[in-house]
Amino acid sequence: MLSRMGFTVLMAADGQDAVDLYRERKDEVSLVILDLTMPRMDGQEAFRELRELDPKVRVIVSSGYSEQEAIVGFSNQCLAGFLQKPYTMAQLTELLRVALAADQKTEA
Repeated sequence: MLSRMGFTVLMAADGQDAVDLYRERKDEVSLVILDLTMPRMDGQEAFRELRELDPKVRVIVSSGYSEQEAIVGFSNQCLAGFLQKPYTMAQLTELLRVALAADQKTEA
């Protein structure tokens, strides 16, 4: 979906790979979409690691769990958004529009 929207997509096999990839290429990354359940490092741990690398990193969490269940571990942390699976192209597009617009406001 992201490629069809014109984004360049960097993919990671698991949470640890996501953190490593971000560490190496963070200047190329506008936004991170994390699954809550991943091997080697779950979404919450990956989020914490990403925030240590860059406190301003924009992260959307995606999960099959409801938003209330999924974001409990993120209660005091700023997420750019939440996508409940399965989601549509329209839902993804709208959340990206909001998250990236908010990012531009903080840079101005």
